[in-house]
Amino acid sequence: MFIHPTAIVEAGAELGKDVHIWHFAHVLDGARVGDGAMLGQGVFVGRGVAIGARSRVQNFANLPEGLELEEDVFVGPHVAFTNVKYPRVERPALGNYERTLVKRGASIGAHATILPGLSLGEHCMVGAGAVVTKGVRAFALVVGNPARQTGWVGSAGQRLEEDTQGLSCPVTNARYEVVDSELRLVINI
Repeated sequence: MFIHPTAIVEAGAELGKDVHIWHFAHVLDGARVGDGAMLGQGVFVGRGVAIGARSRVQNFANLPEGLELEEDVFVGPHVAFTNVKYPRVERPALGNYERTLVKRGASIGAHATILPGLSLGEHCMVGAGAVVTKGVRAFALVVGNPARQTGWVGSAGQRLEEDTQGLSCPVTNARYEVVDSELRLVINI
């Protein structure tokens, strides 16, 4: 385990084995950071946030209360998750935060903003700077403001290529098909 001397990890935070926490990160009481996870410089982790094993959270990302990252999630630099849909100073949420779930293997590009109460599917890819206002399907590639699906990615993170037999990953050669608007693995080579 490595915790930089400038990082703040509050007493009630739970850290797994081989966690790396870099400069000026702040992990609040009740947060859980899984085995082998890495938190970059200036990352904020709110009370009760769960970060799955082997996840990577890059510099200055904001992970507020109500967020759960499953295993092997990548969060790019300066990503902002939100947890209140209609924030008001006069009527603060005070613990009534919406839950956001980022499923296993998802990747979120730099400077993306994720609105509260959404689910981002397994192995989805959110492009840099995207503003995610709706849930994202598993393996979907979304970009823009508001984020819209522009294609599919495989588990290797590459855009799937279409041919006469359906969709395939240029890295793994795995084959996929779309069934009822959902991507399904057909052959894993």
